[in-house]
Amino acid sequence: MTNPRDLAPPPRPVRTAELLAVGSELTTGETRDTNGGELARSLSLQGVAVPRIVALPDVLASVTAAFAEALEAVDLVVATGGLGPTPDDLTREAIAAAVGEVPAIDPGQEAWLRSLFERRGIAMAAVNVKQAWLIPSATAIPNANGTAPGWWVDRPDGRVAVLLPGPPRELRPMWRDWVLPRLHERGLGDGRLVRTLRTYGIGESHAAELLGEPMLRAANPVVATYARADWLDVRISAVDEVDPDGRVARPAAAVLAEAEATVREALAGHVRAEGDTTWADLVAEAAARAGIRFAVVEAGTHGALGSLLAEVPALEREVAHGPTVARDVEAWPVEDEAMAIARDAGVEVGLALVAHTDSTQTLLRAAVAAPGAGWSRVLDLRLFQHGAHGRFRAGVAAAAFLAEVLGEEG
Repeated sequence: MTNPRDLAPPPRPVRTAELLAVGSELTTGETRDTNGGELARSLSLQGVAVPRIVALPDVLASVTAAFAEALEAVDLVVATGGLGPTPDDLTREAIAAAVGEVPAIDPGQEAWLRSLFERRGIAMAAVNVKQAWLIPSATAIPNANGTAPGWWVDRPDGRVAVLLPGPPRELRPMWRDWVLPRLHERGLGDGRLVRTLRTYGIGESHAAELLGEPMLRAANPVVATYARADWLDVRISAVDEVDPDGRVARPAAAVLAEAEATVREALAGHVRAEGDTTWADLVAEAAARAGIRFAVVEAGTHGALGSLLAEVPALEREVAHGPTVARDVEAWPVEDEAMAIARDAGVEVGLALVAHTDSTQTLLRAAVAAPGAGWSRVLDLRLFQHGAHGRFRAGVAAAAFLAEVLGEEG
């Protein structure tokens, strides 16, 4: 009898995908599914359409039916969660039932699992053996950070099901380092090129007005805005333009470059970064170019700025005061505080930030000062956000101000 694993599936490009998040903790609201959003973004950036993200309880019939339905509808099914050793971890059983195969212990996987427990000096419980299961059409996906290997399941028609554990620290490297390269070998997406421009200091509606409805409704390139907590992202994606005979009339790179130039011109002064760049990245780059170290003192923000910039190598010291230190934003001497924190920390530049939030808005005042060079810059802002979000946005505004000032000095 032929082993399904020995049969190479027919070529089938991956153009569509469905995501299944398995776990009753998701359907009862005890836990939020963050994996679905990350995976959908990863796939959509490759030009893969994701029509559905479905949360499922730990009910075998429900998960089995979801697999069977998805494997009829899309090229790729990715399931997260339900790969633990307990009886309510049913994702393996569900895919096996959906494809009509019987799971069995794989000797290689069992040996790996037992050695993992031995290295930890822990006796492996009998229930863990199910984590060494495979079905004939499945290949194990290595998990360097946990006890649950994933599954890659090939279907006879070229469709693929991928099973991954739920914890992000396990899922992310498995997806990035093992699954994505193999999907690319199959022909992942539509050859789409994507660029994300990160903008600051402009609202989504204003950006949409400047970009114009014709651009935002175009089929190629696709230009879309996404409001994040700390950025307004403008994502541009393009594919090859082809003529009626199927020949490439204009490559995707040219379409993308033209659209990017148009977006940058329309949003001049607001585009600060690209891709996944963070405010910490921008400040670190500006500080490195200027050749300076800096220190931060903030009041009324619950340490929002320090949290944003915690990984910046040039940050020498961060001091956070509670809201009672500076109730009056205008009265707190931000320039003097910036000078003082720089001198006390023995660095070239200091930044002082004070913020006060009420039920409708957040007021902030910030200063960047260089006592040795004898200069300072002051920022006053009124933010429409308030409460915790207002404090966070005050930290973002101060980081943007610092990056701008250091950029001028560098």
